[in-house]
Amino acid sequence: MARGINKVILIGNLGTDPEVRYMPQGGAVANLTVATSESWTDKATNEKKEQTEWHRVVIYQRLAEIAGEYLRKGSKVYIEGKLKTRKWQDKDGVERYTTEIIANELQMLDGRGDGQQQGGGMGGGQQGGYQKPAQPQQGGYQQPAQQAAPAYQQPQQGGYQQAAPQQGGYQKPAQPQGGYQQPAQNQQRAPMEPPIDFDDDIPF
Repeated sequence: MARGINKVILIGNLGTDPEVRYMPQGGAVANLTVATSESWTDKATNEKKEQTEWHRVVIYQRLAEIAGEYLRKGSKVYIEGKLKTRKWQDKDGVERYTTEIIANELQMLDGRGDGQQQGGGMGGGQQGGYQKPAQPQQGGYQQPAQQAAPAYQQPQQGGYQQAAPQQGGYQKPAQPQGGYQQPAQNQQRAPMEPPIDFDDDIPF
């Protein structure tokens, strides 16, 4: 049994352009500031209220370079990662602590036009839209469930709404022959998958 789970999922908008720098070893690091908002209606005044939280996100290596190239202030993103607290000293020598999100999945969620092309460019290991970041075989505790789904239909249909009904049960995956051949078949077809239309289908 796992000792614990440290997992963060955000869907929000960038507050500033990404800050990309390179470490002495040559690897890229990108810092993002992501805003998430929630709104509600005050029962006493019947007034609509909104609260925004700001999150510090750190991305490394190739994903950091891609973020610097394609993301801009206002870009809507899906981020998956973990929380990490680091210690540092300010200019007066006082120790400070900062909690950040270390991202290992990043997906652009902007709509049509440029946003769609950029989302495809960032696909690499994270192809597709909201439903897909956990699908490629890069780890994550959802990987077995994604492989068990009838994946051979997803490249033809695509999209958030089509993926959800197919994963409703596990009766279909038990019927096809060669259960381990389906994920491989899906990997072969993935590059030919048509771009996914993020037409405000996200239920948030």
